[in-house]
Amino acid sequence: MKLYIKYDINQACRIILQEQLEKFGIQYQLLDLGEIEFKESIPEETYDELREALKKYGIELLDNQKSQLIQKIKDTIIEMVYEKDKLPTSTISSYLSDKLNLSYGYISNIFSEHTYTSIENYIIMQKIERAKKLIIEDGLTLTEVSYKLNYSSVAHLSGQFKKTTGLTPSMFKRIVDKRRSMNKE
Repeated sequence: MKLYIKYDINQACRIILQEQLEKFGIQYQLLDLGEIEFKESIPEETYDELREALKKYGIELLDNQKSQLIQKIKDTIIEMVYEKDKLPTSTISSYLSDKLNLSYGYISNIFSEHTYTSIENYIIMQKIERAKKLIIEDGLTLTEVSYKLNYSSVAHLSGQFKKTTGLTPSMFKRIVDKRRSMNKE
């Protein structure tokens, strides 16, 4: 028997963080996605133990300012693509600049330098992952998906989908449907 699950990765991470921070008796406040404010200084030994405990869940504490900025950029993009009902109509460069209070040129250079990909490519990858999720879990049509993700047309979505995954969205949906029907038998 197979069980299909749907989960909110952000909610799961928040709960893991809360459980681990409380386990270590650390006073904290969860801020934006990916940010925690400690209410008091933490002994280095406790900090190291917390780092190891979180590593088991794939959660990493970022000490380096550039790493923190890269993560903030990624989190802002993920928030933009996944948590908004519809992507913003403003330019992505304006959106990121406004959210991070930094110039887009600086954000773009730092991101590319450390991730070896452009912000545009990262956004496309995130949008295609969201498109897969909308097709599979929500059963939306390609027209609905392209509207939700601010594509100019279904053809534009289909082109990026195929370029990123090697499959057209309809081929992808057929494969998923076929696997589901085989698993039910």
